[in-house]
Amino acid sequence: QVQLVESGGGLVQAGGSLRLSCAASGRTVSMYGLGWFRQAPGKEREFVAAVTFSGRNIDYADSVKGRFTISRDNAKNTVTLEMNNLKPEDTAVYYCAADRLGTARKSYEIDYWGQGTQVTVSS
Repeated sequence: QVQLVESGGGLVQAGGSLRLSCAASGRTVSMYGLGWFRQAPGKEREFVAAVTFSGRNIDYADSVKGRFTISRDNAKNTVTLEMNNLKPEDTAVYYCAADRLGTARKSYEIDYWGQGTQVTVSS
């Protein structure tokens, strides 16, 4: 069992920055790929960014490349999403996700989800 708790969401103006953090607890968290997904009102949940359990492979959605940075700290069992140059279309609930021994790239492969944190970007 892995528990994921997100923090750091909020309201920001377009062009601003936010940092999301996810604290993971449970056994063998280091064996999980960790990622972030988001879901805007009326839309399906979509992939944002992920890092494999080894930390060697990082992947981003095209819509956030060059603006968002994901990182993980296995010693602290955390995964962080730095979001810069935010746009109104980034407004969504952001979910932390864990995929055992996987890439955390596809929602149907996710084993555990956090409760979500709201990010709102005003124009």
